[in-house]
Amino acid sequence: MSPETIHSTQEGVKIVRATSAFDCGGRCPLKLHVKDNRIIRVEGDDALEPDQLRACQRCRAYRQYVHHPERLMFPQKRVGPKGEGKFKRISWDEALDTLAGELNRVKKTYGNSGIFLATGGAYIASLHNGGFAAARLLAQFGGYVTHYGNISSEGAVWASLTQYGSVMVGHSREDMLNSKLIILWGWDPARMISGTNSMYHVIKARENGARIIAIDPRYHDTAATVADEWIPIRPGTDTAVMVAMAQVMIRNNLHDQAFLDKYTLGFEQFTAYVMGHEDGVEKTPTWAAQISGVDAVVIERLAREYATTKPAALMDCQGPARSAMGEQFNRCAATLCAMTGNVGRSGGSAAGGLMGIPVGHMFRMSAIPPGKNPVELDGPRVKGTLDIRLRVAKRVHINKIFDAIVEGRKGGYPSDIKIMWSMCNNYLNQTANSNKAARALKKLEFFCANELFMTAQARYADLLLPVTSTAERADLTRPWPSGPYFTFANRALEPLGECKSDFEIASELAERLVIKDFNPHTEDEWLKLMVDLNPEYQKHITDYDKFRREGIHRVEMREPYVAFKKQIEDPDKHPFETPSGKIEIYSQRAADLDNPSCPPIPKYMHTPEDRSDPLVEKYPLQLLSPHPKNRVHSEMYLVEWLQELEPHRAWLNPFDAHARGIKDGDEIYVFNDRGKIAIGAWVTARIMPGVICIFEGAWYAPDENGIDRGGCVNTLTKDAYSGGGAAVMNTCLVAVEKA
Repeated sequence: MSPETIHSTQEGVKIVRATSAFDCGGRCPLKLHVKDNRIIRVEGDDALEPDQLRACQRCRAYRQYVHHPERLMFPQKRVGPKGEGKFKRISWDEALDTLAGELNRVKKTYGNSGIFLATGGAYIASLHNGGFAAARLLAQFGGYVTHYGNISSEGAVWASLTQYGSVMVGHSREDMLNSKLIILWGWDPARMISGTNSMYHVIKARENGARIIAIDPRYHDTAATVADEWIPIRPGTDTAVMVAMAQVMIRNNLHDQAFLDKYTLGFEQFTAYVMGHEDGVEKTPTWAAQISGVDAVVIERLAREYATTKPAALMDCQGPARSAMGEQFNRCAATLCAMTGNVGRSGGSAAGGLMGIPVGHMFRMSAIPPGKNPVELDGPRVKGTLDIRLRVAKRVHINKIFDAIVEGRKGGYPSDIKIMWSMCNNYLNQTANSNKAARALKKLEFFCANELFMTAQARYADLLLPVTSTAERADLTRPWPSGPYFTFANRALEPLGECKSDFEIASELAERLVIKDFNPHTEDEWLKLMVDLNPEYQKHITDYDKFRREGIHRVEMREPYVAFKKQIEDPDKHPFETPSGKIEIYSQRAADLDNPSCPPIPKYMHTPEDRSDPLVEKYPLQLLSPHPKNRVHSEMYLVEWLQELEPHRAWLNPFDAHARGIKDGDEIYVFNDRGKIAIGAWVTARIMPGVICIFEGAWYAPDENGIDRGGCVNTLTKDAYSGGGAAVMNTCLVAVEKA
């Protein structure tokens, strides 16, 4: 720890500038008060308004997380059956020798394609540690197979690339203060931290006079706090309502035809679909009402209000995008933004679901490149393609990892996976179909997990390697999606127990695998090198030592960032990054896919496990699995403070509860063909009839009868993805009964 990064007090307490690195949408500057190698207090950002970045309850409980009594403190090997969680303490030498031996064995016996690297955003979302180091190591070892995409946003990514040619589709959050109308469509920023200060600016916009409408099956926390109106909507039918809004605008000539003519391509084809010229079905509010449960009068009024209020921000997000209709939801939202002339306009929005700005965004920063993966060298060229089939030719879609382990090449996957090395994730818990995931982990010849806790997935490991928290190492962290700032996590503690960082583990493993010069630098030299080599850092940070010392670099902007402002102001000099140089409401690249689930224009379509599926007779409730406010996915699950904040319960409408003889607080079973969970019921009018809500992240814990007593919602969700790559987590049918 550098002395410049700490402040000492008379009581012997060091105050260290740090940050969280959880896989939430915030990156909160923290001041960690440390005494005797223990955090005794967590203090938030000390900047003044409006720059202050307010930490939520997760960071406020950071001390309880780092020093939790159930932290893994030494390497362990499995001594009981997989899944029972029985392990024996071993030395680091034995642990690393074992992992190196297994990697060498699989490489010699099956080739490098038998090695699977699973990384993700659980205990860390940073640049130096986590999967970057392991990817570089395994690339030098001869290669590996890994996964493609992410659970949260793949549908939104596909939609934004299709429509705009870019994923940087957001505005600075303070630009909401320039809006007269804000539509929160499937977005609950009070829980889903899509930018540290998103909720703060939503509240400020409301105080500034903006009218706020929340569209969601739940009367969520944000709606309860700021919304003027809540419009409940059936899951998966958002696109039908958007299409009907477009019909109202076209029928009444409320759309901005001049904007469409100048900046877009394909509005004529979209009009033909909306008005029924294509298929004989006009997409009226009455048509959408029958599908969505939203009254036709409400749809008509919403369309008129959005079209005539200038400027207006349609804030779609990634909840409805994690569905079988994922990319269609975000594409249709972007089309409505174009129809109303709100793209590139202050106080407006471009939609697209991602909300990121290109200043300080995680997509714009990178670690030391891992080098080319030899296993993927003969794969197809995927840059610029919308074809998910090409992307999974050499990789496994993230929501199909465990199916790939079970099925292998016979199932059409790129390899037969024999060994999996996992870090920064609890994918058994966080990808779909947890029962299948458990079966897959039992099938593996060897499974090694880097972890802080004995998570649901860790219980199936053959080898457990204890890793440091972000408080126990220095790193660069990646704010997303709203910026504009960069954060530095200074080391506040010396590693607890025998914990090592992911980078240290990779470095010591490199020696055993006879990989030379893997780690020629100190920790600080690596971090400085990353800053010096990355153009995004170079553009804004001129004093590395000051950046490290202060823990944050805030980018001063003369005005809020507005996505595509340059393209709208000067389309000849700054065309959109699409083949046509315009916003592509009709995409020829999508048409060339010849895939009915990826039509060239945004459309509403029926999908498996929506309300039109005959399976609804057996499983009549639609399941939602949004982000909790007391965890980051499955991380922080064990923190008692956060468990007290909100008990893990299923939201159930009184109509549905009464029909099943269920009362508030009763234990219930929620089930379908994939599994059954036990959970307490919260009977509430804050969710519409026909829908049940269970927050993701509770730890999978099946009993001897296969009933998941942990209430992990992914025991019920489907391990599939849409044509554009969206994980279909929120397209799921279940039944409920009293336990």
